[in-house]
Amino acid sequence: MGFLDAILGRSKPVRPDLDRLFALPSAAVTLQAAAGFRPTGLGSVCFASAEGGAFRGIQEEVRGLLGSPAEFSQDEYGYTWMLARHAADDTAALVNDLHAVNSSLEGAGFGPQLLCSLMGFRDDRERSLALVYLYKRGTFYPFAPQTGRGSASTEKRDSALELEMRALLADDLQIEADLSRWFPVWGAPGL
Repeated sequence: MGFLDAILGRSKPVRPDLDRLFALPSAAVTLQAAAGFRPTGLGSVCFASAEGGAFRGIQEEVRGLLGSPAEFSQDEYGYTWMLARHAADDTAALVNDLHAVNSSLEGAGFGPQLLCSLMGFRDDRERSLALVYLYKRGTFYPFAPQTGRGSASTEKRDSALELEMRALLADDLQIEADLSRWFPVWGAPGL
């Protein structure tokens, strides 16, 4: 960081640390033991789509890299999601897949297009919860949509549950301190 940046209050962006994804299995144990949320075996990576042969090539590489089939889809905002599926009790394999996809995209020069990764959970009351990793911040946050699906105008989050999970997971994950960055990921594959 230069002198002018310091005077103007600019800071260096946080470098993503993909190895933080490996804390998810420990967080999954905490969620299950303390709150009754079990992993669903679903996880996804979201990135801004890019055009061209190099990007299509990396998608094919990802499909070949993963031990389980990778499903690609686009959301209503034009972002691409890659969904990975594993046995619900094999969080380590799921995290390895998420890490491999992020690393492959980053290694191929598509790091700036990476947005987030998430791992899905559900409890006995059928409430959904996702632990979302913000690639550009290197932090996690919980996202808990309220049960019942509807149009975007009726989508609501369970903020109390999210804050409860933030406190519960503080020792397991680097939680995003800025709540305004806890973006909703409505309809995300894996949620």
